Amino acid sequence: MTYTTIKLEAGDGLATITLNQPEKLNAVSRRMIGELKACWEQLADDADVRAVLLTGAGRGFCAGADLSDPDRARGPMADSGAALEHFFNPVIRTMRALPKPIVAAVNGVAAGVGMSFAMASDIAIAGKSASFLQAFARIGLLPDGGSTWFLPRLVGDARARGLAMLAQQIPAEKALSWGLIWDVVDDAALMETATALARRLANGPTLSLARIKTALNASSGNDLSTQLDLERDMQRELGRSDDFKEGVAAFLAKRPAQFKGR
Repeated sequence: MTYTTIKLEAGDGLATITLNQPEKLNAVSRRMIGELKACWEQLADDADVRAVLLTGAGRGFCAGADLSDPDRARGPMADSGAALEHFFNPVIRTMRALPKPIVAAVNGVAAGVGMSFAMASDIAIAGKSASFLQAFARIGLLPDGGSTWFLPRLVGDARARGLAMLAQQIPAEKALSWGLIWDVVDDAALMETATALARRLANGPTLSLARIKTALNASSGNDLSTQLDLERDMQRELGRSDDFKEGVAAFLAKRPAQFKGR
């Protein structure tokens, strides 16, 4: 598929999605969210892709929804709830359910749904100049894109309420100290660091990584006993995999493992 607002590059097991409207700090238009939805669905079906790197072109990761987009006021898309139901929510659901690790390289501002994209990823790394903002209250809306679910789990209830209600922008270092992201690096090192991490995951035991993702996603809705049963069932499956046999053999032989994702 040909994309006009995003770029998709893939090779050696790693797919890189770049939000590509730098003149608007990669604000999400109706066209962009439609292309993102199609792109994530494409990657979910691509067996050659073992990990995904998500970033933004230019000096911003994603400035949130494009409020100047003329398509926002046309037809059913004028209904903000319909836009969430048909486009934004499927993107977040697909990202969380994707059986492949997602690394977000946050360059510059991550606002609104852009912050949701970072939180929906499995590992988020930010450049030192990056910042995070739940801007919705500034225009009379509530955080969406799963933000009201992600925020309390990542930063706690008090900070989640402050971020949502005060719409206060926080720098990358504070986001790190609050547990919102995995790491902060110099801006010049961001893409190299994030790409290396994504390639490490792509070369890793992707069957194991997929089950880790599934188990962590389920944990917030499970009691301990249910989660223990889930771990038992998944561990049984992984214990029969070729990757587990290879991992043990490599460990005993003191050599790097060559995982195949099966």
